[in-house]
Amino acid sequence: MNEAKYNISGEDLVRDVLLVLRETFEGSPDGEGSIYLDRGIGVFSTLGSISAEQASQRFEGSTIAAHTEHLKFYVDRLIEFIEGRTAPVNWEDSWLIETVNEDEWAALRSSVERSYRSATERLAAVGEWKPDRIGEAIAIIAHSAYHFGAIRQMAKRV
Repeated sequence: MNEAKYNISGEDLVRDVLLVLRETFEGSPDGEGSIYLDRGIGVFSTLGSISAEQASQRFEGSTIAAHTEHLKFYVDRLIEFIEGRTAPVNWEDSWLIETVNEDEWAALRSSVERSYRSATERLAAVGEWKPDRIGEAIAIIAHSAYHFGAIRQMAKRV
């Protein structure tokens, strides 16, 4: 099978990765289409509409708080891998938070936003987009979208 070769500039890749991440976390801009069915809705607005009590309710063995911490943890670790991390990760650590009080929930939501902002800055600063880095950037998108969807479904039940 012949492999097609594409020339994608780093600038184009970063622009599109950041666009999808922005819609995932911030929601689509007013008056524009969206990659998601729910226009204008993102991780931040979804988490902001949920109380600590709701975030701590168990559904199918997990909580919104747990998915939120895991989402943040994953973004942070994948950015580290893009930047050259080689040390293994204990992924079980990403599920340690299951319940939160109001202060902890506010802090977790803030930490998600800080992680997202840091990730976008760090992705924009990548100098060379090697195949493994491209795969990790795509994994951040796919993984974030998955947990955003899980959180949205759980939020409908609270």
